Amino acid sequence: MSAALPLHRHIVAVDVCLCTFRRPQVVQTLASLARQDLPPGVRMRVIVADNDDHPTAWDVVTQAAIVHDLSMTYVHAPARNISVARNACLDAARADWLAFIDDDEQAAPDWLAQLLTCATAEGADAVFGPSIAIYPPGAPHWISRNDFLSNRPHRRDGRVETGHSCNALIRRAAIPEGLRFRPDLGQSGGEDTEFFYRLGRSGARMVICDTAEVTEPATPHRLRAGWLAERRLAEGRHYATSSGRGRVMLAATALAKTALCLCVALPLALHPPMAARWALRGVFHLGVAAGAIAPHHRRRAYGVT
Repeated sequence: MSAALPLHRHIVAVDVCLCTFRRPQVVQTLASLARQDLPPGVRMRVIVADNDDHPTAWDVVTQAAIVHDLSMTYVHAPARNISVARNACLDAARADWLAFIDDDEQAAPDWLAQLLTCATAEGADAVFGPSIAIYPPGAPHWISRNDFLSNRPHRRDGRVETGHSCNALIRRAAIPEGLRFRPDLGQSGGEDTEFFYRLGRSGARMVICDTAEVTEPATPHRLRAGWLAERRLAEGRHYATSSGRGRVMLAATALAKTALCLCVALPLALHPPMAARWALRGVFHLGVAAGAIAPHHRRRAYGVT
């Protein structure tokens, strides 16, 4: 049963933005959106932005929309650049609220209701929820024990400074004119955290709703130390280049934290989950230092298949 959402004598419209690039799992994502238990007076439309060179998702998403009786708008945004697809969703949006979900995730039936209820209760302009990883049988214990592949929004000094587009709700009127996802980050990653940093600095009130969950299967190629280290390093770089903090002090502090984490990790070698937690924390801080020292480094993490 959905939580009650206070309405003000008008329809609350939500555009769910779904960017896709050659992922057949998008069909399951759309099915989960069709199962949303919407509060009375809430109307949902799905905007699918196909980021492939050719409109390869057209057939599968339109068929899914028919099967599940979904209101859907399809946009072809060819570039192999996730920022281009996200911006195409922003340009196509007309609703009061925009929600973002990834094309390999599935939303709980009360996902959207929880986000909207939280936004109303908190007077928020943006709400972030967790993306919970589902680990396959046989996943390395040190990964599943630490839940390394889940994406949970967090606070810094009691404030929500940024978030991720894997699970987000934004009041469309709170997005400043001209604020868009940066295309120069659209293949390296970090474009969403940078966008939300700027949204927060514009004065938007951002909060977290821990009960608005989506799930994502942990794919085999991510169940490796190398992949996790690469991601943590990239996350550190994104933080350094987006947070707006002074680079010299940030680099010095991050290097000190890196050394501390590795000093803690080494004696824990016989306890892999704890050692891995501290080692990857150290890799994150190393990424922060690298991003502060060389902010223009770019990796290619999107649109390569």
